[in-house]
Amino acid sequence: MTLTVALVIYAAAMTLANLSVAAFGPSVTPINAFVLIGLDLALRDWLHVRLKVWQMGALIAFTGVLTFVLNPAAGKIAVASAVAFTAAALVDWATFLRLKGSWLRRANGSNVAGAAVDSLLFPTIAFGALMPHIVLAQFVAKVAGGAFWAWLISRLGRQTLATER
Repeated sequence: MTLTVALVIYAAAMTLANLSVAAFGPSVTPINAFVLIGLDLALRDWLHVRLKVWQMGALIAFTGVLTFVLNPAAGKIAVASAVAFTAAALVDWATFLRLKGSWLRRANGSNVAGAAVDSLLFPTIAFGALMPHIVLAQFVAKVAGGAFWAWLISRLGRQTLATER
């Protein structure tokens, strides 16, 4: 996977997640959490090791703003997404940088931290109330989705390295 492709997928995953929540409401959030946000969490970690610190910070800020700009009609959804996405990205990033071990271990550890922040902030801001069942369902789905995508990205990376040799 090239850096450009990763950046496009990263931004597209957030936009698709927002548009589907705006269209279908809280019930779609656990599905989004596994498929799109799990992908975003793992891909963010892939980008962590390929970008400089200032570039990663700029990307996090840019995609937080992009989330709002591309989805202003969704109102609270767009604001909630931008706030939760940016806060979760910063927590994920800080955790990833501090963890030791393999990329997969660091990715899964930071995904737990990022998923916790995102799962609490997003539905609370988007729907105006603390919804424990949605928070819990999102958290579990994000951690599971993040683990799946991190494993897949790790596996694809190893195959790419093997074919390049």
